[in-house]
Amino acid sequence: MSANDSLSLQSGERAGVRGHLWPLARSLPIGILSVALATLGSILYPPTNWMPPDVPDIAFIEALIRWDAGWYGEIATNGYWLKPGEQSPVAFFPLYPLLIRAVTWLGINRWVAGITVSFLCAMGGLYVFSRWAKQLAPGSWQTAFWLLALYPFAEYLYGVVYSDALFLLLAVAAFLALEKDRPILSALLGALACASRPVAPAVVIGLLVRSLERRRGLPLRLIDLVPALAGLGLVAFMAYLELRFDDPIAFVHVQAAPGWAQPPGWHSWLKLEWFKTMFPQVEPRIGIRLGGHALVTVLALIMVVPTFKKLGWGYGIFTLLIVGIPAVSSKDFQGLGRYVIAAFPLFLTTAMLLTERPVLRRVVLGIFAVLLGLLAMALGAGTYVA
Repeated sequence: MSANDSLSLQSGERAGVRGHLWPLARSLPIGILSVALATLGSILYPPTNWMPPDVPDIAFIEALIRWDAGWYGEIATNGYWLKPGEQSPVAFFPLYPLLIRAVTWLGINRWVAGITVSFLCAMGGLYVFSRWAKQLAPGSWQTAFWLLALYPFAEYLYGVVYSDALFLLLAVAAFLALEKDRPILSALLGALACASRPVAPAVVIGLLVRSLERRRGLPLRLIDLVPALAGLGLVAFMAYLELRFDDPIAFVHVQAAPGWAQPPGWHSWLKLEWFKTMFPQVEPRIGIRLGGHALVTVLALIMVVPTFKKLGWGYGIFTLLIVGIPAVSSKDFQGLGRYVIAAFPLFLTTAMLLTERPVLRRVVLGIFAVLLGLLAMALGAGTYVA
């Protein structure tokens, strides 16, 4: 090998390393800035909602312990319990609080453990997402990365004690493993994803359809059906609920409890509560919140159509279900903006549409960045964002 060949090889290796580090080098400052803005919001507007007594009296920690974080901390410490007719922790899936509990075995405060798990999962999720996007659309993956990292509700990824970052990491990794022809690993990762959020049909059907889609024109093999075993993550949780509480779908039934009041049925499906709240008159703050979540839901469902066209049936069905399940079950669209994080193919589809529109791309990313900062501050101040 000549000196020039050796130099060229070393340059290529360095470029490959830089390429792998590119997402992490950009995710980390975005995550830190999001946490900093949430902390600023907490300092400027100290929240009045109740804090568990063992939350450290440190502004940036308090800023990331909001709303459903209390349930995850409760499960991590005391496990599951069920009181019929009342809000109960069985509404929340087990993998995320189990990880928090595992970290607390190191002697770490449960809330610090939750923040650590969420932040690390966010960094891993954005990294794996960039690899997945590069695999499917080499010309659009960087734009897709920025769209997801700066998505206004992505502040829930950056250290907030919620399970969104964990689910993103596992779901994207499951599909990436499938694209790399590793169906058994895909099924395992998919099962873990199903054990972290109540959207198992989206993961199972999406992986199965994508697996069959990749074999189009070729003989079908038994191993092509293996990704469907991702559903075992949900089955395991349901089996636990049956053994413990004699109710395998307690996570569905508890949604009807006062305070949540989202029982399955026409009242929720037709969004009657949303219309009653929004019309004929609504407080501006509530109108912006619920109207914003409704708008994001509609835009996400619209983007499902080009996702089918550009990424195929597997990703199209996954996206439709991952957005459609909470959209149907929610009484007022609350939280749907955050749930769209899980619909990660939408960000690649949007990137592919924006690649040849550089001006519009800059405008969209600029709006995303501003809104991300504002929502991070609002979350830190204790505002009910999502």
